[in-house]
Amino acid sequence: ALKLSLLFFVRSSELRFARWSEIDWQQKLWIIPVEREQIENVRFSHRGTKMKTQHIVPLSEQAMAILKQTEALSGHLAFIFPGEYDQDKCMSDNTINKELRVMGYDTRKEICGHGFRAMACSALSESGRWSKEAIEKQMSHQERNSVRAAYIHKAKYLEERIAMMQWWADYLSL
Repeated sequence: ALKLSLLFFVRSSELRFARWSEIDWQQKLWIIPVEREQIENVRFSHRGTKMKTQHIVPLSEQAMAILKQTEALSGHLAFIFPGEYDQDKCMSDNTINKELRVMGYDTRKEICGHGFRAMACSALSESGRWSKEAIEKQMSHQERNSVRAAYIHKAKYLEERIAMMQWWADYLSL
């Protein structure tokens, strides 16, 4: 989960509640829905994307390999990352930060799971290789300029984002 959190830089709830049914293996995409089916006794399991629009995450070769390994462990379950004590529930919202602390990081002062989003956004922007629009779309951010939003709301920048996500995975060397 930690490696995929770095590779995907999605919001923690999007990763925690990820389902195998959302992975499109043929197109190499993770399609995060606006809302998910509620799983009994799993609080907030209906949560999809924060911005209430479907979010497409292109899967790099590295992400595909990690997902294949993970599928061998949890592919028969609903959640990609089941809970440590109850496999019918998803992993805890503290799992990523707990693992970072085990690795010796101070999650209050150095890095935390949510910090991967800022790190990725900064690195992608600083590289000068990718358009602001593609980066913002991959971050699942909405256009704040209402006039511009009216014209680009359907734009996905998918080709560029596929290349960008592979570049990011190669950059991380995972």
